[in-house]
Amino acid sequence: MEHRTLPLAQQHAVTLLGLPTDIGASRLGAAMGPDALRVAQLGPALERLGVAVQDLGNLGGPANPRGERDAQGMRNLPQGLHWCQIAHDAVWQVLQNQRLPIMLGGDHTLALGSISAVARHCRSTGKRLRVLWLDAHSDCNTPQSSPTGNLHGMPVASLCGLGPAELASLSGAAPAVPASAFCQIGLRSVDASEKHMIRELGLEVYDMRAIDELGMREVMRRALTGLDDTHLHLSFDVDFLDPTIAPGTGTPVRGGPNYREAQLCMEMIADTGRLASLDIVELNPALDVHNQTAELVVELVQSLFGQSTLMHPVVQEMR
Repeated sequence: MEHRTLPLAQQHAVTLLGLPTDIGASRLGAAMGPDALRVAQLGPALERLGVAVQDLGNLGGPANPRGERDAQGMRNLPQGLHWCQIAHDAVWQVLQNQRLPIMLGGDHTLALGSISAVARHCRSTGKRLRVLWLDAHSDCNTPQSSPTGNLHGMPVASLCGLGPAELASLSGAAPAVPASAFCQIGLRSVDASEKHMIRELGLEVYDMRAIDELGMREVMRRALTGLDDTHLHLSFDVDFLDPTIAPGTGTPVRGGPNYREAQLCMEMIADTGRLASLDIVELNPALDVHNQTAELVVELVQSLFGQSTLMHPVVQEMR
């Protein structure tokens, strides 16, 4: 493959942050996600594209107590809050150092911490924030509506100010992020209560039916419109991908984007030159086959940082 010249926002040095926890998930194994990505050579793959990579290793935090639901309807809230605070502080520091943070999860609960830090950073710099949420699930539950009490089903509602106060206020403001900043892509498993929440919040959502009807190119064009002076954050849940190509995740849902659709997502994000922070979450190597999901994720991240099949422009007139 040939490589595009990296857009301005992607000429940043990047810092890898491993947060090895499955505190918010039902199934164990996402805690091994950061190491699986390193085994798949994420750092060297980015370095081959000319990206300066710093890897801070895995950050420490509380063990998963596998607790029962508390009086508020949540599992492992104190430990989850601790991990989110660790994620917040680490991502905030990376942004202060003018580097691009890549948070390696871990389950999607951690996005509460990373996006809270990004929101705080945007407030301090006067930038608009756009959050692309690539996921099979909307993660819009609250403690009252959640059927499981698992924290990884609550980050979007919490970031929009509707979750537990301790989680919702990590950024120093509640809501941390206006609902209008979110764009969710790839949804195909949404609870009835979450559908109601999506309507109440007015979230921009492109579920798999929208992708089928419009095509991934048009969905991404709409999602990436109007990004001038915008901090673009990508929260990439591995279960966004169809499980036939990405089996290594704890909550797989059939009917997701295929390989080329996923590559197109990443290439179009790269083309904007606005990517400024990234989460990679819900990779569960205990459920994978020979680390193939981690290797696929590394390929997609390479596309996100400028790797493409052809130099642009790719469309030529027919003769």
